[in-house]
Amino acid sequence: MAEQPHRATGMTVSDGLQDEAAPRKKTNVRFAFACAMLASMTSILLGYDIGVMSGAALFIKEDLKISDVLVEVLLGILNLYSLIGSFAAGRTSDWIGRRLTIILAAVIFFVGAFMMGFSVNYAMLMAGRFVAGIGVGYALMIAPVYTAEVSPASSRGFLTSFPEVFINVGILLGYVSNYAFSHLSLRLGWRLMLGVGAAPSVVLALVVLGMPESPRWLVMKGRLGDAKAVLDKTSDSPEEAALRLAEIKAAAGVPADLDGDVVAVPKTRDDATGGGEEKRVWRELILSPTPGVRRVLLSALGIHFFQQSSGIDSVVLYSPRVFQSAGISDKNKLLGTTCAVGVAKTVFILVATFTLDRFGRRPLLLASTGGMVACLVGLGAGLTVVGHQPPGTTVPWAIGLCIASILGVVAFFSIGLGPITWVYSSEIFPLHLRSLGCALGVGLNRVTSGIISMTFLSLSKGITIGGSFFLYAGIGSIAWVFFFTYLPETRGRTLEQMGELFGIPHMASDGYLQQSPEEEKNNVEMSTSTANSSHQQQ
Repeated sequence: MAEQPHRATGMTVSDGLQDEAAPRKKTNVRFAFACAMLASMTSILLGYDIGVMSGAALFIKEDLKISDVLVEVLLGILNLYSLIGSFAAGRTSDWIGRRLTIILAAVIFFVGAFMMGFSVNYAMLMAGRFVAGIGVGYALMIAPVYTAEVSPASSRGFLTSFPEVFINVGILLGYVSNYAFSHLSLRLGWRLMLGVGAAPSVVLALVVLGMPESPRWLVMKGRLGDAKAVLDKTSDSPEEAALRLAEIKAAAGVPADLDGDVVAVPKTRDDATGGGEEKRVWRELILSPTPGVRRVLLSALGIHFFQQSSGIDSVVLYSPRVFQSAGISDKNKLLGTTCAVGVAKTVFILVATFTLDRFGRRPLLLASTGGMVACLVGLGAGLTVVGHQPPGTTVPWAIGLCIASILGVVAFFSIGLGPITWVYSSEIFPLHLRSLGCALGVGLNRVTSGIISMTFLSLSKGITIGGSFFLYAGIGSIAWVFFFTYLPETRGRTLEQMGELFGIPHMASDGYLQQSPEEEKNNVEMSTSTANSSHQQQ
């Protein structure tokens, strides 16, 4: 067993080790930082696509003579295509490893970007979106999983927020690409905007070759010697490295006394009877989860759903359209103002990166969601005022309110709901359920994003563009209540210690699976009351 609770003090062995451990080795911190940064660069692929399509859509519609409905489908369909990649990535990463899966994601996206850049009609453009979407799905699933598995607990929030940082960097690059190539001819400009997206994937595939493999995947494959080497380089102290290895071995079903560079991982009961590990995972997570596992799953799915249903993609992806509705008509001014949105997102995501482990997940998440709701209300009000003016009439204060509200939405999103979604969902699942759990979260995230993206123009015509943002504000309010009442704080806990919060005792081993439903229910109730009391203290 990886840890034993000290009943008198409420502390764990791991807590004690963290308190008594030697000061962090700077070289280890730098190495973990480099690994997380390289893995998270896969998120640039999605970010660039979101940013570049927001502006390129204006030129694609004019060049290919397509309707608003086809524009909606073109922009949003990539999210649905990415489902294929996100679900395939779980099995692929368990089979070939996290590192090679990242390289595969880059290669697939490269092919898709190449196809989009050379598209001659709408059908070929959609084919390129299909291929690129699969690559995006792989990247979205594997980046937070790898980063969480390689990061020490003391800086996991900081490092696991990197995927969201690079999504924002990619969005900014996409906006800049829009502005840079908008002065070219109509037929050439948007094709270069999309085709240039192949360049980051080439760089990514090359730099990832220098990354180590995830220590958790190495243990699952019985490569304990390689896992020890990686943990020694990415842990704050030798004691933490030993603790992390013991917890991973327990979760992977490797006996604590089994040592050596390469060992045979014992088969589970399901493997012995021909059922297989995959059936076991589906049964424990989806078909018949215990109350504790169900709460983990609902927490992950809930935060992914609300991240996208709050309407952030409508703000980011259609920002040129929104600015047009606010009264800005010149294309250069539209794209220039849109670049300001990218700068705001990037600056504030960096703020979140350095505060996640200082202030915790809950405070930032609640402040972020509350701020978004206020700004969405302001945006809806400003657009409603502008929409009720006679043609040719401008209302400077309403235009200013719209611009400030859009910048506020992306800023508040970036300091909490954006990065914390990926951090939180990647750190709460037990090891053997993590790949499927994260894939389900990413899948729901992309479906919700696709629905929002493919309905915004139609929704704005049906209830007005201002009414659309009032609707998103209402959804954001529901999200705030969900986060406040259901999500406990996870800052500073090792990945295998989350069971204490969710009513899954000894989550680092498979022992919790043998509990009766009554015992499991009692544990969930106790964890809920503990979480509620800590919420009140905060």
